[in-house]
Amino acid sequence: MPIVEIIPKREFFDFTAKYQKGLTDYIVPAQIDDEIKVRMQNLALEAHQALGCRDFSRVDIILSDEGIGYVLEVNTIPGFTATSLLPKAAKADNISFNQLCFCLIEMAYGKKKIENQNIAVSN
Repeated sequence: MPIVEIIPKREFFDFTAKYQKGLTDYIVPAQIDDEIKVRMQNLALEAHQALGCRDFSRVDIILSDEGIGYVLEVNTIPGFTATSLLPKAAKADNISFNQLCFCLIEMAYGKKKIENQNIAVSN
């Protein structure tokens, strides 16, 4: 999915900037150089995989002025409201909220079927 760039209108991206409407701009996709974009997406994927995450997560990265990305956190249960970042990124990728929900359900259901088959085979 595309990168979401967060531009707070306050000094810091704090609780108020995050949740008070109009105090932060969200640019999707982020207006960054393609080379940096690919590096940040790879960094996010590496962090996701290093922690053993499955299916989806939201990886928060801060980008230095020199173009170095620093992972702040891997959120394994990202927000899922109309103002949350995952739905914003999906929308920018032409994935509706309903499609995103169905995709997540299908991934979970597919894993459950595989787990059930493994139990049946091992019995």
